[in-house]
Amino acid sequence: MSTETPISADTGDNRYVAVARTPEFDALRRTLRRFVFPVSAAFLLWYALYVLLSAYARDFMSTKVVGHINIALIFGLLQFVSTFFIAWLYARYADRRIDPLADDLRARIEGAGDE
Repeated sequence: MSTETPISADTGDNRYVAVARTPEFDALRRTLRRFVFPVSAAFLLWYALYVLLSAYARDFMSTKVVGHINIALIFGLLQFVSTFFIAWLYARYADRRIDPLADDLRARIEGAGDE
């Protein structure tokens, strides 16, 4: 015997499961992944390059550029710059591509709940 109570068809939970199976939700996920996967891979490669150069190319990374500032310090600071740049790019991408799809989907969900 099971002690779990099945979810009835008139609860709001089924509505979200149904939405997750729609083509519109699939389009929203594809749009998000189109940005997240390539940018994440590029950032991880950029970070791995920094780590590998720091570990195996010490002479190159210790090259002085200006005063006591060397290439390793510049690469380290560029990690922060690239992080903020990616955040800015994502905000623009989400504003233009993801948010309109999400807003349409939300309106559809909320509109179905009014019936």
